[in-house]
Amino acid sequence: MYAEKLVNLLIEKKLKISTAESCTGGLVAAEIIRTAGASAVYSEGFITYADEAKIKYLGVKKSTLEAYGAVSRQTVYEMAQGCAEQTKADVTVVTSGVAGPAGGTEETPVGLVWFACFYKGKVTIKKELFSGNRTEIRTAAADYAVKLVLDVIKI
Repeated sequence: MYAEKLVNLLIEKKLKISTAESCTGGLVAAEIIRTAGASAVYSEGFITYADEAKIKYLGVKKSTLEAYGAVSRQTVYEMAQGCAEQTKADVTVVTSGVAGPAGGTEETPVGLVWFACFYKGKVTIKKELFSGNRTEIRTAAADYAVKLVLDVIKI
C-alpha cells in the first residue's frame, strides 16, 4: 500500500531512491520494486547484514560499530550517509535491528529496529519496537521504512 504511493511520489518529484538494509535483508527494496514504475526511481541497494559489509560498502566506521553496535542511531546515520554517497540517490532509507528470535539484549531487545532516511542532505532517524516472530518483525520493519520515506518526502 505505501510502496505504490511512494513510487508515484518519487516519479512525480523526479527523485531516485536507494536502500541499505540489515535486518530486513532486502524486503524494503522488494516492496519498492514490486510496484509498477519502480524502475524509474530505484536503481540499487545494499544488504549489509554483517558489520564488515556496513564498513566496506557504506563507510560505517569500525569505531562506531564498536562503541554503539550495529543496532544504533549512530550506525543507521552513517549507513544512510554512506548509501547516499555511494549511489548518488536523492533519497536513501536504511534499517538495522534485531529480528530474533535470539540475539536480543536488555538494551537492544528482539523487535528493536532503527531506521534512517536521507533526503536533501538531512538524515531523519526513527526507532521502533515491533512484536511477533522473525518474519512479522522484518515485514513490519520494511513497511515502516517505506512509510518513513513517504513522510519525510512530504515534509
